[in-house]
Amino acid sequence: MRILYHSTNNHQEKVSFKEAILNGLASNYGLYMMDRRAIPKLPLRAIQKMARMSYAEIAFKVLFPYVTGDIGEKAFHKILEDAYSERAIPVELQPVTGRTRILWLSKGPTYSFKDFAARFFSRVLNHFLEESGEERVVVVATSGDTGGAVAHALFGLSNVSNVVFFPEGSISQQQRRQMTTLGGNVHAFSVNGDFDVCQEIAKNILSDREFAAHCFEDPDRFTSANSISLGRLLPQAVYPFFAYSRLDADGEGFYASVPSGNFGDMMGSVIAKQMGLPIKKILCGVNENREFPDFLKTNEYEVQPSIWSPSTAMIVSHPSNIARLIEFYGGHIFDERDEAKRNVKRPGVIDKLPDMESMRNDIFSLSVSNEEHYDTIRAVYERYGIVLDPHGAVGWLALDRFLSGRHEEHAVVYETADPGKFPDDIEKAIGLRPPTPEGIVSQQDLSERIYRVESAPDVDKGGGKRMSADQYDEVKRLIGKIYTGT
Repeated sequence: MRILYHSTNNHQEKVSFKEAILNGLASNYGLYMMDRRAIPKLPLRAIQKMARMSYAEIAFKVLFPYVTGDIGEKAFHKILEDAYSERAIPVELQPVTGRTRILWLSKGPTYSFKDFAARFFSRVLNHFLEESGEERVVVVATSGDTGGAVAHALFGLSNVSNVVFFPEGSISQQQRRQMTTLGGNVHAFSVNGDFDVCQEIAKNILSDREFAAHCFEDPDRFTSANSISLGRLLPQAVYPFFAYSRLDADGEGFYASVPSGNFGDMMGSVIAKQMGLPIKKILCGVNENREFPDFLKTNEYEVQPSIWSPSTAMIVSHPSNIARLIEFYGGHIFDERDEAKRNVKRPGVIDKLPDMESMRNDIFSLSVSNEEHYDTIRAVYERYGIVLDPHGAVGWLALDRFLSGRHEEHAVVYETADPGKFPDDIEKAIGLRPPTPEGIVSQQDLSERIYRVESAPDVDKGGGKRMSADQYDEVKRLIGKIYTGT
């Protein structure tokens, strides 16, 4: 039975998986989501059989129900075997202490967990475009690792090009170079502002059919590979299924500790739990951008100016996937906009509160201070000889606090990036610089191509940065110059 997807801001819009991938952003600035009741259930017996399967085989069992009717079984097997070749993107579940393990999702081409979703998305998108002979420009905003992973996955594809926006000065040099040294069909934009400004620019480009028609004579040319995209969200439901398959848990439940920025990996775990995976609790660790844990405590969602953190990919004050999460629990959230200027006047307006009791029952959230990042990296290294990156440190501390230091029940911490991408932070924490991944070393001396968005963002009364009309005009001029020469 085919699953249909609707806009979180317009339940009248219902599209197929293929349409959702090609469209990117749903109508009324919403995100594509399936009805909670349509999420397929997997019996525990079928989940336990995954112990003998590869990552690609597990991904097929988890994801095929979502693409049924748009991709055939044989073609989907081929897509997943290519995306998740164990040679290209190995996965490791490392025992640490008691019954706690670390799920290393950071061994792919760009040394980030974002490789898993990006490789799935790029191959699915290319499959659809090759079938139809169409082309797409994939628009992405990144707070760190997404840009490099998506750029690498799309680089060189004949029917696709990539425009990626990153906040100037807020990502590491290694992260930046993974986008800016590729050239070809990958175009990296440095933005005067924070990630939330980049994300707002991306959402506006994606919804601007008039500009797409003017620039390409094709109003449907733009699509997204951010957490905005359904093609980036769904493959993140596979992580916890794979982890559980290697736990030897014999039907017992486990805790999934998920360091979270734009909430794609956390939302994937929510979907996995709904599918029948025995997750006792999802632990959502965030950095000093603490809007979500405060919301769980107070029922009030207040977006504040984003705060710098060592876990740079998680410097997100208003996660895109909060829209999917709140809808999953029966509520609704939207961004109030000035339609004339196409910018957000008031982000994160909840006009229907979700079932907070149910959400709190499923999810625990903890904010980790900047200093606690370093303290945790140091403590784990001194106690276990394991070097965590700053994002993994957030996941570890969230679990350790939740368990009160007693690691007696099955638990998995998602480790989302290679420590070698953050040498200065690791050296600050433990006095040693981690080895730089081979792929990053090879990019250090390559020339960069960067398009700079120099216009200033708007700043609201609370100090929060918002996309300005000047920035949006500048972005459109640059894109027009890239693709049309004018």
